[in-house]
Amino acid sequence: MTFRLFPAIDLKNGACVRLLRGEMERATAFNSDPADQARRFSAMGFDALHVVDLDGAFLGRSANGDAVRAILKATPVPVQLGGGIRSRDQIDAWLEAGISRVILGTAALRDPDLVVSAATALPGRIVVGIDARDGMVAVEGWAETSALPATELAQRFEGCGVAALIVTDIARDGMKTGVNVAFTGAVADSVSIPVIASGGVASVKDISRLKAHQGKNAISGSILGRALYDGDIDPEEALSMARQQTVSL
Repeated sequence: MTFRLFPAIDLKNGACVRLLRGEMERATAFNSDPADQARRFSAMGFDALHVVDLDGAFLGRSANGDAVRAILKATPVPVQLGGGIRSRDQIDAWLEAGISRVILGTAALRDPDLVVSAATALPGRIVVGIDARDGMVAVEGWAETSALPATELAQRFEGCGVAALIVTDIARDGMKTGVNVAFTGAVADSVSIPVIASGGVASVKDISRLKAHQGKNAISGSILGRALYDGDIDPEEALSMARQQTVSL
């Protein structure tokens, strides 16, 4: 299985930003032109993008649609999109607009039947975002923490056609404190669905650590955020690390 890297473009008020621990008031703007950022990532050699409508995640509906459509026009690489997508009509509209995969987060907890029905009808096009605080699922733009363990939510979507799970440790998101391999690996080992790590990636060594996870299942990829924007991760080195078959720590 190829380990895949997804540079993140998080959208707030039409700009490309990064948050600290998912707190909207702690947003740092990196590029006022998300389409330009998408072109930059594509030029670096990344073959997929991870886009999140942060405002949409809180509102429960698309809030940065113009920016998303501009990204789609700016680059030919596949784009996966999350944030405020909570109905089949919204899923279909974004897929028709050119989004490669739709990410369902809050809907996965609030309306699991939607995830199952969409994934069954659209195999390979639905991704479930599992954001967790201390191992428990958080929703509504991370504003609420549920009483459901992340592993239990992951297991609800076995066998229905979900393309991947994106597992985020909120406490580390945007902090560059190192990825939570133990938590991500525990989720990966609990299901057969590919698991993508998110939150806390600080250097290429974190990519190496994720790839070196020794468990029932491998971790299949990672979202790259603040460390990539800040220049702590060299794109060429990161992509080379991702392509390596074996990793020595």
